[in-house]
Amino acid sequence: MFTHTLDEAQVQRLRQVAEKKGFQFGPLEYGHFTARKGKCVLSAYRSGKLVVAGKEAKEFVEFVLEPEVLGVARLGYEKLHNPEMYAPHFGIDESGKGDLFGPLVVAGVYVDEGKAERLIAAGVRDSKTITSDKKIGELAEEIGKVVGPAREVITIGPERYSELYRKFRNLNRMLAWAHGKVIANLHGKVPDCPRALSDQFGDPRLVEGELRRQGVELKLEQRTRAESDIAVAAASVLARAEFVRQLGRLSAEAGVELGKGSGAGVKKQAEEIFQKGGREKLAKLSKTHFRTFAEVVGDPVPPKVEWKKRGS
Repeated sequence: MFTHTLDEAQVQRLRQVAEKKGFQFGPLEYGHFTARKGKCVLSAYRSGKLVVAGKEAKEFVEFVLEPEVLGVARLGYEKLHNPEMYAPHFGIDESGKGDLFGPLVVAGVYVDEGKAERLIAAGVRDSKTITSDKKIGELAEEIGKVVGPAREVITIGPERYSELYRKFRNLNRMLAWAHGKVIANLHGKVPDCPRALSDQFGDPRLVEGELRRQGVELKLEQRTRAESDIAVAAASVLARAEFVRQLGRLSAEAGVELGKGSGAGVKKQAEEIFQKGGREKLAKLSKTHFRTFAEVVGDPVPPKVEWKKRGS
């Protein structure tokens, strides 16, 4: 699977090229189109994101997409175009932030040139592009084999999460604390690592301040869509794998398979749990500052949380 970002003109050019190549087109939710030919599938989203998947995806990217649509050769030239991804650094990402049920998990991974190459060869990518929990688990195992102890995962279960939120009173500050803790723990394992990269979720000064508080000195970079970096992508997979594992454990305790997200289906589940077990049982499974929780138990509805959903 390969992902690229296209502008409107490139999307139209891609459609024209794919039509000439004999691709069969279909509708795509939140997207311009999906197109399939042989063992190659194109998914062009309105956000500009293009996903090329299948056993023939690499061939399409290298011999069609790059020369005829993008006008630049990148596949096979990653080190030339993005040398920082192969330099020693930490990558940090989180999972569970938008899920009513389950924990918040923050993970970090250290990579150098050799580890980056092995992770890319193993097919590691942004966890949001992977819909199979089984695949997430398999990739997490591969990441563990590649990076060994040079990784860190912090899991904040629902009850602890709610306790910390009452302390911080702000989700971004709590995330900064968790990101800072992961970076500090990784720094203790690899003290000569010069740089850390994480997805930007709020004011960059929050994480910077947390690192100063913990006495960690390194270059910190925060940017949106940082999962294009292999270390951050690996961290996103580790975080998601642990979230899925913990959600499964909580589901066993609840006697029902808890849903992901915070939409209508999850709200209905929460209502059923509340009706059967009351507020205390629901609070053991949920992030209690969510509007959904307040609506279900009848509390005053809090203002919307202060993070913005990242684009597709």
